[in-house]
Amino acid sequence: MEFQLLGPFAARHRGRPALTGLRRQERCLLAVLALEAGRAVPTGRLIDLLWNGEAPAGARSTVHTYIGRLRATLGPDGVHVETRNDGYLLRPDGHLIDTRAFEDGVREAAAAVGDEERVLRYDRALALWRGEPLADVADAALRDRIGQRLAALRLSAAEERARLLLSLGRHERVAAELPQLAEEHPERERLVSDSMVALHRSGRSADALRLYRSVRGTLRSAFDAEPGRDLRTLYDRVRRDDPALRLPEAPTYAVRVRGEWLPWNTGGDPALEFCNTYAGWGGERLPGSEWLRGYRTLAVWAGHLDLLDDRTVTRLLRRAQERPEEASAVLAGAREFRGALYGCLVDEPGAGEGRDGPFGRVAAVVQEAMRQAVFVRGDDGLGRWIPHPEAGLRLPLHAVAQRAADLLADPRRLTVRACPGKDCGWLFLDTAGRRRWCSLGVCGRAGAEGVS
Repeated sequence: MEFQLLGPFAARHRGRPALTGLRRQERCLLAVLALEAGRAVPTGRLIDLLWNGEAPAGARSTVHTYIGRLRATLGPDGVHVETRNDGYLLRPDGHLIDTRAFEDGVREAAAAVGDEERVLRYDRALALWRGEPLADVADAALRDRIGQRLAALRLSAAEERARLLLSLGRHERVAAELPQLAEEHPERERLVSDSMVALHRSGRSADALRLYRSVRGTLRSAFDAEPGRDLRTLYDRVRRDDPALRLPEAPTYAVRVRGEWLPWNTGGDPALEFCNTYAGWGGERLPGSEWLRGYRTLAVWAGHLDLLDDRTVTRLLRRAQERPEEASAVLAGAREFRGALYGCLVDEPGAGEGRDGPFGRVAAVVQEAMRQAVFVRGDDGLGRWIPHPEAGLRLPLHAVAQRAADLLADPRRLTVRACPGKDCGWLFLDTAGRRRWCSLGVCGRAGAEGVS
């Protein structure tokens, strides 16, 4: 059986419709069970979903009757609905369910190595969406209750695909496909910003500005909010036709890993390299100063520095796709930790003491990481502390925190220097006491990193 849930609900067996004769609420019940195929759904939850918290008397008996009709109608086609304790379970039995195919496709896209292959896999996964999930059997309230995770995963996949297409110079495709989705979801500022960049690069700056004004109006009326700082800055850059918004060339001082541009290693220690994922520490925030544009970059960077193994990075990328809000929160925390660590390393020893000072904020994250750390023996026979897998999406942050603790407890910390370049500020070890500038001296210059 093939179940199609990402749009009007349909089920086909050997090419023929299989839901003929079923009532709308019976089809809705089947759709809920298909969404949870392989997992038992308690009867109480089914009642709550079918009647939206306003179940009539005898609702339990009605659900039992619906299940009987489903079994009678679909049983001959190999669809088995089992009773499990106080609930029901649809056996997967090799059935094709488009929601599962979509989730698998997104995971495969996140794990793919080449940008072209990742775009292709995202294309295949997103093509499974035919409209609002369960559009003909569920109202908006029910779709919101049972489809939030899938909807968020779709938006995250669309954002990642747009980022890849922009990096490949295919802004016309993004400009043709993304703006409508951005208008429908003005709270997703990455969708909006990528749409504006794509429109601008396609010679449609007026449309980019119009999109911003539309999104701003919706945010004000629906959310009583204003666009974020980055989006406002992008609007101003489009208005003045900032040359840095044009299609960037490949960064000069960067390395491409899993489709991500990462800065060269110049600091001599992973904790310093983490601080060096931002440039222009001492000056005005410039376009291109931020390398950690998303959680994916953070995880890939941690793997590139050998803080995490490749298998762990792949698992984190998959989980970040499934939990975009959690991933965004971890990225924000990593950036905050980076700022506090930078303050620790550039201040004189003893400065900024206190729980709310740089050292105190770094120490809080280090202590959190060490509470979950495990002591293992490496291939070289030496023992070491590593982050516990239960840290989930916080694994990259915990790995960096452990290395930061090592550096702060080492006399080498006293040899840390900050590059005085106006648009730089990168940290490096100067054990000989002779260096002043970092080995680049250009990081943070507008357009130098290829990040717009």
